[in-house]
Amino acid sequence: MTPHIESKKDQIAPIVLMPGDPLRARYIAEKYLKDAKLVNQVRNMLAYTGYYKNKKVTVFASGMGIPSMGIYAYELFNFYDVKKIIRIGSCGTFNKNIKVGDLLLATSARSISSYDDLMLEHNINEKTSSKELNNLIIKTASDLNIPLKEGKIITSDVFDHYVDFNNFLTLHGEDNYLGTEMEAFGLFIVASKFNRQASCLLTVVDSHNSDDIIDPKDREKSLDDMIILALESIIKD
Repeated sequence: MTPHIESKKDQIAPIVLMPGDPLRARYIAEKYLKDAKLVNQVRNMLAYTGYYKNKKVTVFASGMGIPSMGIYAYELFNFYDVKKIIRIGSCGTFNKNIKVGDLLLATSARSISSYDDLMLEHNINEKTSSKELNNLIIKTASDLNIPLKEGKIITSDVFDHYVDFNNFLTLHGEDNYLGTEMEAFGLFIVASKFNRQASCLLTVVDSHNSDDIIDPKDREKSLDDMIILALESIIKD
């Protein structure tokens, strides 16, 4: 047990799927897992462990932002001996080639943050995800005929709609990144610290170039392609 996780060690699977929203974690467990059991509810950060096609898996909410993701990823890797984490979340985009509803696989995450300095004791600004885990996801997406776009993303400390858009693009580069979210950079940093594997799947829910949007109430239940892709990928591991 840790200050943030009440689970016993054997209650957490070696592979973890991490949505940001605790209610999405509950939705996944109830809809997709067999014999799912609630294994954490400290601070209402819900986690469930069960079986998907006989593969033991934990679905553990991360909360919002690098610090929250960093806490749970650190404790899962370090204290619960988790081997792999796949973040499954939502993102926005400013890339004109990316549409609302697209499914993205992050090859790396860029962040203007102090998290890397504090965790790794040096500044890197951009961190790659696991190539091995990404290749497994890419192969599974092809097998399932699920369209998937691969590329770099931005992890922002500030929700991108709440900052000056032109400054944001100048800082990061408009065409270089597929989407923007708030957690993946922290996950990739912690995974590298413990020599573990981490990846990130994202569904685009809003765009600066379109009025299309997935309503927050629908996000919990509308991201099934991403969820299925993550689950089907882990059973091939």
